[in-house]
Amino acid sequence: MCGRFVQNFTFETLQDNFNVQTVDADIPPSYNVAPTQEILTIIRYDNNNKLERLHWGLVPFWAKDISIGNRMINARAETVSSKPSFRNAFKKHRCLIPAGGFYEWKGEKGNKQPFYITIPSGEPFAFAGLWETWTDKDDESVYKSCTIITTSASDSISELHNRMPVILDPNFYKQWLDVELQDAKQLEPILKDGIIHDMKYYPVSTRVNSVKNNDPNCIKPVEL
Repeated sequence: MCGRFVQNFTFETLQDNFNVQTVDADIPPSYNVAPTQEILTIIRYDNNNKLERLHWGLVPFWAKDISIGNRMINARAETVSSKPSFRNAFKKHRCLIPAGGFYEWKGEKGNKQPFYITIPSGEPFAFAGLWETWTDKDDESVYKSCTIITTSASDSISELHNRMPVILDPNFYKQWLDVELQDAKQLEPILKDGIIHDMKYYPVSTRVNSVKNNDPNCIKPVEL
C-alpha cells in the first residue's frame, strides 16, 4: 500500500519532469503527506497538463457523503478496472501524482522502523492515480479527490512490504493522461508493463510516524 509520501518540488521541477503547463495550486513542500490531506496531482485538460490540489482518498461521484474517502486512499491494480468504486475513474479520470519518495514500515507492532523509498536516480517520479468529482446534493459544493493505484511489490523492496504504489515509467505519462483513451483493455497493460520496479531505500527517524512532523529531517537517513 501507500500511506505516506513526499512532495517537495519547485515549479521548474514539475515543468521539466512532468510537462506541467498550467498551475492551479500552491506548491509548498511536504515531507510527510498523509491521507485526507490535499495533495498535488497532474490532470490533462484541453491539451494541457494542469497541476491541481485534490483530497487524498477518492470519493466516487455516486457516494452519499465524503466519509468513504477515508477508506479509498489506494486502489489495487488487479481490480481497478472492474471495482465499482474505481472503474469510472479508471476509464475517464486518470492522473499523475508526483512524488519524491514514499515511506514504508517494517517490524513488530509497536516497534516498527520507517524506511524512505525512492528510485535509484533520486529524480521525482509519478504514481498512477485516479480522480473524481463529488457534488453535495444539499449545497452543490464540489469535492475533488484522488487515489493511488498499488501493485505487488517489486523484488527490490519486497522485504519491506508485499505491496507498493504503481510508479509509472515517464514514457507512459502521456498515454496515462490521455482523456481520449478509455478502453480498459488498452489501459490495463500500462499497470503491468509501463511501471518502474527498481527502487532503493534507507531507514529514517520514527519522527515521521507523526504527521505533525513535516520537514527535511523526515527523509534524513539514520543508523540502526
